[in-house]
Amino acid sequence: MSSLPSICHMDNFDLNLLRIFDALRRHGHLGKAAEELNLSQPAASYALKRLREELGDVLFVKTRSGMQPTPRAIQLAPVVQSVLADIRERVLKAPNFVPDKAQRTFTIAMSDVGEMVSLPRLLQRVTSLAPSVNVTTVSLAPKQLLTSLQRSEVDLAIGYFPDLDGVDVFQQHLVRHSFVCLVRQNHPAVQGRLTKKLFCELPHAVVQVEGRRQEIVERFLKEHGIQRREVLHTPHFLSIPMTIAMTDLVVTVSSDVGEIFARFAELEILDPPYKMPRFDVNQYWHRSQHDDPGNRWMRGLVRELFVPIPD
Repeated sequence: MSSLPSICHMDNFDLNLLRIFDALRRHGHLGKAAEELNLSQPAASYALKRLREELGDVLFVKTRSGMQPTPRAIQLAPVVQSVLADIRERVLKAPNFVPDKAQRTFTIAMSDVGEMVSLPRLLQRVTSLAPSVNVTTVSLAPKQLLTSLQRSEVDLAIGYFPDLDGVDVFQQHLVRHSFVCLVRQNHPAVQGRLTKKLFCELPHAVVQVEGRRQEIVERFLKEHGIQRREVLHTPHFLSIPMTIAMTDLVVTVSSDVGEIFARFAELEILDPPYKMPRFDVNQYWHRSQHDDPGNRWMRGLVRELFVPIPD
């Protein structure tokens, strides 16, 4: 038989009665127990009466030396202590996050471009500050991403996600990017400047990926009736730097991607001949994660990556 009320009685059992039990067990005096719990003595007496009725035992017997526990109360004492300790430590105590001691895996939604641009620096910070923290990245369709945030399967989304909105989704602006064109160094047709005529006549590489930022370019060209010679269509960014460096093709990518590609291949960064739209990179999280200390810590690290460095 269980030491506490059966589950069928839990709906009517007042857990505050356990505090009366614990205080009376420690003090052995109803008045002192009432004083600790900031109750009047009649209120404490009534609570003890209710507890006796709920548990079917007198629990404490009045003697010359104070209120002495019955065998039933002695049996219950460690159980009540454990329940109250769990409530204090696991329910009422605000959680904290100590990076150098934390053991946790954060799941972050990013596109492959986002990984290339932000992930190395983010991991550098994470591994130096929280050596036992792991990071998993995922790439999800917009509807699936929203569901995963709602279910806390994804802790954070970083990138250009215009579909992530609603009252339960928080977002923080990180940076605004433009677009650039890349050609190989010493391109025979380009003399440091890309004209509208050259843009339309030169062969282009077009990256077709799930990332929404590339859609901005395609939508802009279509809306303005700009036609180009599309020689290469590829779903991968990885092949672009070497392809552009070894051919006369042009590619249009976001400015952050262009800067990274130019580090690994002999490429020249040029302004597009058209005033293309800019876009915002944000970080997104769900309301359920808003007050989580670990999530707050990770959001702070991400924000620091995009804060401009003073000259």
